[in-house]
Amino acid sequence: MSGASASKINFPFKRAEEIQRHLSKMIITRDCFPHGIRYIAGIDVAYSGDLSYGAAAVLEYKTMKLIEKKISSQRMILPYVPTFLAFRELPAAVAAARKLKTKPDIFMVDGHGLAHPRRFGFACHFGLALKAPTIGVAKNLLCGEVKDSKGFWKPVIDEGEVIGAAVFTGMSSKPVYVSVGHKVSLETAVRIVLECARRYRIPEPIRLAHIAAEKAKREGASHLNC
Repeated sequence: MSGASASKINFPFKRAEEIQRHLSKMIITRDCFPHGIRYIAGIDVAYSGDLSYGAAAVLEYKTMKLIEKKISSQRMILPYVPTFLAFRELPAAVAAARKLKTKPDIFMVDGHGLAHPRRFGFACHFGLALKAPTIGVAKNLLCGEVKDSKGFWKPVIDEGEVIGAAVFTGMSSKPVYVSVGHKVSLETAVRIVLECARRYRIPEPIRLAHIAAEKAKREGASHLNC
């Protein structure tokens, strides 16, 4: 949605920007989770009309076997506006995660974390809301530039700061864009994404969460308590 269109929406964008900048100072960029990860959860959100379907899929880390999935549906208060994705997706995503019986050691969110103009993307908002280690994985670059580098990943730089990484999983010539959400370092986030990308460009936790969210969207309310 263009900036002109966004200006017509009855939503306090200036206040939302202030909130993002304030909360960004609370993000922890070091590893704060068990050395041996047992469970990892993917988070994604799908849309149908004015409803959002949040999906949380828990996988066993070593095998990438699906252990549990939960869905939550919420009415959206905001259409898609770049850099304000969390205010649209957070309610359904958090509600789905809170339904989980299996506690993940870390979450992997379909969206940006620190790789955001105000250093507080959806993955940061989600991680802070749940006080949980979180990695942001996005399909497209939101801000910054990818710098040339050898290896499986290249740093994303914005205003002289490393805000994320373009990660080549080996399954596609296109990278995914990885950034810190909360309580994880960028180096660890990159390693985890590479370890979770088994057969596809998209890491398994997010891929399976996406499948669950899309299925819930198609089938509607019958899947809200699956």
